[in-house]
Amino acid sequence: MASVAAAQSVGRDAVDAGWVLQALARPAPMRTAFVEVRGSALLKAPLRLAGEYRRPDAATLVREVRSPYRETTTLRAGEAVIARDGKTPRRFALSRVPELAGLQTSFGALLAGDRAGIERTYTVAARGSRERWTLTLVPKDKALAARVRDIVLYGQGAELRCIETRPAKGELQRTLLASAAQAVTPTTDGAGFERLCRNGVK
Repeated sequence: MASVAAAQSVGRDAVDAGWVLQALARPAPMRTAFVEVRGSALLKAPLRLAGEYRRPDAATLVREVRSPYRETTTLRAGEAVIARDGKTPRRFALSRVPELAGLQTSFGALLAGDRAGIERTYTVAARGSRERWTLTLVPKDKALAARVRDIVLYGQGAELRCIETRPAKGELQRTLLASAAQAVTPTTDGAGFERLCRNGVK
């Protein structure tokens, strides 16, 4: 009987893409802190960006960088507007920048609970349990796939803790969110970022 009960418990706790996408949906307005780490062969140390994602309404996603510089990217109606302190805002179509279009159709669509939109753009696969899970998004669009190999999301329950974006060329980009972002300290190193991101999930 014990083994049957254990098997039933595992079945209940096993995660699938539908459960994750439903759990991550957040009605607008919402906001969450982020810390992003970008590596580059041109930099002595990875660039660390800190700020906030906001979804003021159902059609808009805002990424506000507050450190080490101030920059706000607003995605809405197929258009991106990038405003940096002391410079004239730049405005262009998302179709010109697959990375930003991918942000809108991944993170923005996740928050909106738009499963159909995500599955139009990505092949989706989930692993793990409801306590600790990963969701892997592989681009279907050729233009996006030429720049982004895949996007892996790490979470606990209904909390999205981290997004790892693996470009077709270059260094992996890791973005910590919510409680994972809040746990970052000035001395957190690369291994620390990985631990906070993955939290035991391989």
